[in-house]
Parts: sequence; structure tokens; C-alpha cells
Amino acid sequence: MSGTKMEIDVIGFLHQLSANAPNELRSTFSNFEQLYDKKLWHQLTLELHKILDIPAAAQYLIPLYNQFIVDWKDKMNQIMLVQYLARASQQCKDPKESLDFLLSNTEFLKEKKINDAYCLAQMEAAHYKLILNDTEGCKATMDECEKLLDDLPETEPVVNASFYRVSANYYKVKADYPQYYRNALLYLSSINIDDLSNEEKVERAYELSISALLGEGLYNFGELLMHPILESLVGTPYEWLKNLLYAYNSGNIDAFNTISNSGEFLKESLLVNNLDFLRRKLCLMSLMEHVFQRTKEERGSIPFSAIAAETKVAEDEVEHLIMKAFSLGILKGKIDQVDKIVMVTWVQPRVLDLEQINSLKVRLDDWIEKVNKQTISLENEDGVNKIIVQ
Repeated sequence: MSGTKMEIDVIGFLHQLSANAPNELRSTFSNFEQLYDKKLWHQLTLELHKILDIPAAAQYLIPLYNQFIVDWKDKMNQIMLVQYLARASQQCKDPKESLDFLLSNTEFLKEKKINDAYCLAQMEAAHYKLILNDTEGCKATMDECEKLLDDLPETEPVVNASFYRVSANYYKVKADYPQYYRNALLYLSSINIDDLSNEEKVERAYELSISALLGEGLYNFGELLMHPILESLVGTPYEWLKNLLYAYNSGNIDAFNTISNSGEFLKESLLVNNLDFLRRKLCLMSLMEHVFQRTKEERGSIPFSAIAAETKVAEDEVEHLIMKAFSLGILKGKIDQVDKIVMVTWVQPRVLDLEQINSLKVRLDDWIEKVNKQTISLENEDGVNKIIVQ
């Protein structure tokens, strides 16, 4: 009898909802009723998921869960259930209520060991913890979920996206630029960026650019330079950031000086306050570019004077610059202090812009020409030897 009573309550609830809902939602709620009556749980889940993107449906999300979904939630795809609850939680009056709503309705996932859905729920809850300034609680959730997700053979993109989005936001609060950079890029790799609004794209591109510039140990912006998110800065007041990243990637000190003296740059107090760090970082990336542009033979003996000219540092500071590059692992080699030369055996791989690619092409063409000349010379010598033998 209890099952019948619940069914009647559900049908009655949907009837009432359909009668009072806006015209654009009446057919949807009526469809819910038919699918529920036929116990077509998968189709019902898909239909229910569609209303998440209908603005007029927002006010119905919590009532639908409390008086409809709760009756058959164990028959739903559990990740889609958590997605629904996460969206519904946004309708609560404050972050604390949102957090409580989300946690109280997903705690059963841990007991049932549905770890992917559980992690999704926990990371969405961690989002509210961050809003409530509970950074320790957010980090504890991140650590717990990281361990659980590492043990799963595979994870749906929506779960990864939630983990990396909240993790990036946590590291943003902590001003940990390298970790923000890493997690924000992983977040973007887990979603279709076309699903982001233009404002969200610009915000992500801006924050990634700042973190790339200010991140300790970040000397390769390749993944960001190749990512379409960076194009969202074009035509905005932040387009100069894209140009600045390319100046760093090519070690272009003149371009940096021009941009860093511009009004747009000077408005960014975070960059202005770290100008010394930015200049040191640029010198290192200029050194990398200088080494990269040389042939293997030339890298075996690079004068300090050449490095000083390229990086625009005093010649007596070159050795310190090289040692810093060695300690950071962006170059490998040996220093000859007597002759004031450096022998570079390895330079960190990097992404090339068009100018760098053209430069590499010229070097490859020269190398191919030398190989061809050597081959022709050897063939001629071989021909002469044959004649002599005959």
C-alpha cells in the first residue's frame, strides 16, 4: 500500500505542477508523468536532465527532487543525479544551505561505494566550502577524491571537470600559480569550451595568462599558447596579455619592454608588483631561446658575451643566470669559468610560434643542403675509385 500511496502522491504532484507551470514547461511535466507511469527510468532521466538548461525551470528543481525524484533516485544514473542536485543546490538561499542540501542528499553514495558519483558530489560541495572560506575543508575533500579517482579504471569527463574546476579555484584562492595553471588547463581539457560563455572564456584566459607569467617554475607556456581559450582575449582589453605570453615564449626582451610600459600593463598591480621576478623569468626564457636557435655544434661552446648580448644582462651576471637555468632543469650542460663559455647538452622542449618554426625550417634546409652536398661528394669519390680500379 505504501508504494501505491507514493505513486499516487507523485502523479498528483506532477498533475498540480503541470496545471500551474508556465506554458513552456507544461508539456515537459506531463511527459514526466507518462514516463514515470511506464517506469521508463532511463528516458525519464534524460528528459529530466534537459530542464537544467531551461531558466524558467530553475524554481522547480528542488520541489521536483523532494516530491518526485526522491521516489526513484536509485534507478537513475547516479552521476546525472548528482549533476541535477548540484544545479538544484544553486536555488538555495545561501551557500551554507546549498552545501547542506547537496551533502544530505548524496551521503548514501559513499555507503554504496559509487565512488565516481560520490566524488562529483563531494567536489561540488567543496565549491560551497570554498565560498564559505572553509579552505581546509575544501583541501581535505580534494585529497580524498584524488585518491578515490586514482583507483578508478576510468572517469567520466564531468567528474574530472568538477575536480579540476574546484581544485583550480582553491589554488587561485591560495595564489599558488603553478597549481592553478595545471588544474585550470586540465579543467579545460575535460569540457567543451564552446559551452562556456564569452565572459567565462575571457576570465579563464586572463587568469591562466597571469598564472603562467607569475608561476614559479613555469618556463613552458606551450599548452596555453596552443589552446583556443587564448584566442578569447583577442579584441578585448586584455589582448596584450596574449602578446606578452608570446614575447616570453620567444624570449623577446624588446617586446616585453614595450608592453610593460603600456597603460594596460601598468593597470595590473599584480604584475607591476612582481616586475623584478618577471624580468628574471624573461632573462631565463631568453637564454633558452638563444640556446635553442643554435646548432648542436654551436651549443658546445657559447661565449658568455653572446649570452649577455642576447639576454641583456651584465657579462659578470651571465654565470649566475646559467647556474639558475641548470638548477631549474631548463638547461643541462657545463660551465667553463676560465674561458667564460657554456657547453649546453640539453634544452627544455618547447612550443614554437611561426617565427621560431620558420627559423627552424631555415636551419633544417641548411642541414639538408649540407647532407646532399656530402652525399654527392661521396658518390663522386666512389665513382673515381671505381674508374681507378678498372
